[in-house]
Amino acid sequence: MQQVTNIVISGLGGQGVLTASDMLSRVAFEAGLDVKKSEVHGMSQRGGTVMSDVRYGERVLSPMVPPAAADLVVCLAADWVDVARPRLKEGGVLIEPAMLAAAADELGRSLNTALMGALSAHLEFTEAQWLAALHATLPAKLHAINEKAFALGREAALARPHQL
Repeated sequence: MQQVTNIVISGLGGQGVLTASDMLSRVAFEAGLDVKKSEVHGMSQRGGTVMSDVRYGERVLSPMVPPAAADLVVCLAADWVDVARPRLKEGGVLIEPAMLAAAADELGRSLNTALMGALSAHLEFTEAQWLAALHATLPAKLHAINEKAFALGREAALARPHQL
């Protein structure tokens, strides 16, 4: 059976859920993998619930992560962690804002990128592949601050893995 990696990114409108899922999808695609992505937008464009499923592997048939089958869940909104947690499979990894609390002042609006940095510590892609995807996803004026945020998240995850 072919291995498919299942990742759910959740948060609120305006937090960068879709940008984060675009970055993740680009990393996997550029690595030569089959990638499928789906998005669910809540009632409002800004402030409503947003979830994005990203699945990648040698061959992926469906864009939707099955219930309780996510290898990793990235939650951008602290108050939505309990909503997103049931999407994880047993032994899955939860990545949440609390793991970056010490760096909150430095992150500003780059929390999504910092959490992608934390996610990167759990996946097979190189840091260079992630930074290339970051550059391809974001405008040049945002590269420096987001590179810093990515590094903060990656360092936090490598220092203290956050696994259920």
